[in-house]
Amino acid sequence: MQFFREACGALVIAHPGHELRVHGWLEKARPLVFVLTDGSGRSGLPRLNSIRKVLLDAGAKTGPIFGRFTDAETYASILAADFSRFTILATDLAQSFFERGIEYVAGDASEGYNPAHDLCRLILNAAVDITRRRTGREILNFDFPLIGRPDNCHQKLLTGAIRIELDDIAFARKLRIAESYPELLQEVESTVTENGIEAFRKECLRPVYESQGSYVLEDQPFYERYGERQVAAGLYPKVLRYRRHMLPLAGALRRHVEQLDTL
Repeated sequence: MQFFREACGALVIAHPGHELRVHGWLEKARPLVFVLTDGSGRSGLPRLNSIRKVLLDAGAKTGPIFGRFTDAETYASILAADFSRFTILATDLAQSFFERGIEYVAGDASEGYNPAHDLCRLILNAAVDITRRRTGREILNFDFPLIGRPDNCHQKLLTGAIRIELDDIAFARKLRIAESYPELLQEVESTVTENGIEAFRKECLRPVYESQGSYVLEDQPFYERYGERQVAAGLYPKVLRYRRHMLPLAGALRRHVEQLDTL
């Protein structure tokens, strides 16, 4: 799909650094970029300055939502079922799509790996649906994997996907930028070791067809197992659960979108 070279696009990610997974597309499409958290994690050190440099070099622009929450605030709100800040965020995101004339969006996939990644997908799907309901205008919706190979795309999605294979110059530039992201050095090294460096030459933005309220995980998500280990180690006070915490959040976003039709 080559329309993205002329269409007005947006990138919506949970954490600074996710843009590296689709850096080739970022340079070609130059989307408006929204980042939900500051990427501070448990360290408390934001990563916003790093992503600003990446976007500037790629010719992309920062959106009005850029590091709105810390990771600690995000997790605390999910655990406390304080969902209003996320429904407000979905509405604000939709308003930005409308005001900026966004025609298609790409963002984090829901993989059960990190609750903030899945939250980003839920909020993005809700914002796309809000825009459609309020304006009657369709926005094409894409996701991309954050775990495993970046070109992972099911056969049935290939027809509608945006696929890019980087030439040697663009690929070398992508690797150089990833290696210069100081907060992600260890993560980049382990990802390259796991998948092989050539896996990152290809990028695939996959069409998202499910409704904004869809959030189905077949097995216990990784973030639960990881949380259990962190709690056992005394690093976290409580495990964030799929059924107890994330499913109610998905339901709150779904109800928020549906209630807008009655306003």
